[in-house]
Amino acid sequence: MRLVDAVYERIVELAKSRDMTINALANTCGVPRPTIVTMTRSTTVKLSTIYGICDGLGISLQEFFNSPLFDFANIID
Repeated sequence: MRLVDAVYERIVELAKSRDMTINALANTCGVPRPTIVTMTRSTTVKLSTIYGICDGLGISLQEFFNSPLFDFANIID
């Protein structure tokens, strides 16, 4: 899995765990919805985007990346 895909999957996972849609998550976090939904068509994701999501959800970057999605064996780029 590409790193940006893992980031997107983690965002979806966090939204679902809070019974939030991506729209609601974007509004809560102050991150534009298109930034989130077009992430998988990109080759990069800004750390500031991830930070904004973490800030809006009240979690740390460490908590965000603490997922099997980010295990080295799962990332191809």
